[in-house]
Amino acid sequence: MSELLGYAAQSITGCVREHNEDALLCAPELGLWAVADGMGGHLRGEVASAVAVATLREAVAAGQGLDNAVQAAHEAVIAAASGSGMGTTLVAVRFDGAAFDLAWAGDSRAYRVSAGDIARLSHDHSLVQALIDAGQLSPKQARRHPQRNVVTQCLGQEHQALEVGHMRGRLAPGELLLLCSDGLSGELEDGQIQTQCAGADTLDELVTRLLQQACDAGGRDNISCIVIGLVSPETSSVAQRSNSFLSRLLKSRRP
Repeated sequence: MSELLGYAAQSITGCVREHNEDALLCAPELGLWAVADGMGGHLRGEVASAVAVATLREAVAAGQGLDNAVQAAHEAVIAAASGSGMGTTLVAVRFDGAAFDLAWAGDSRAYRVSAGDIARLSHDHSLVQALIDAGQLSPKQARRHPQRNVVTQCLGQEHQALEVGHMRGRLAPGELLLLCSDGLSGELEDGQIQTQCAGADTLDELVTRLLQQACDAGGRDNISCIVIGLVSPETSSVAQRSNSFLSRLLKSRRP
């Protein structure tokens, strides 16, 4: 069965920061999308995230697998940093039809979303997530923890071996894959994200609504989001007649 992927993406500075250190990668011709959240302050964070997504794209275009491409991006950020201490988180997905490879480092996230459910696919590399895993902190407490922005893995740290999270999956018609920086997930709970996904009319509207809600909640960081959906042409007419979640969103899909 042949499938088509539609997507929408947007990155904004937020309501507090003066500069946007996030970077997006949308390369549908490669089946590749990514969000990078740069760290190190103005210029350094911007450079780190930009170098990461550019190198990731080059490596995948050259035939490398996603994990190796992330390692190449890591090495490129180290080279660009020249000891300045800059770095970036990264979440990236590579699609082959409906099947996907997902990789991440840091606390930028990936979710699978349907009309009635949301599931987090990535597992944060962060101090508060480690405390949650150890039973020392609840997810609710983690959202208010003063060190909630401390990550334990990121691209660009030359004195630490990069540990990349990885999973494989398959996206079904009626589902979205959502990638975001912590500027979105830090302001909105998972249920709020799912509610916006269920209520939007198009993918572009969905991304705009998510970013606006994150701003309304405080917008304390840069906010970036990519949503990717799959529709099967063989079943799309049936889905449209039933006014399904994804068919409605993909009315103005980007090929």
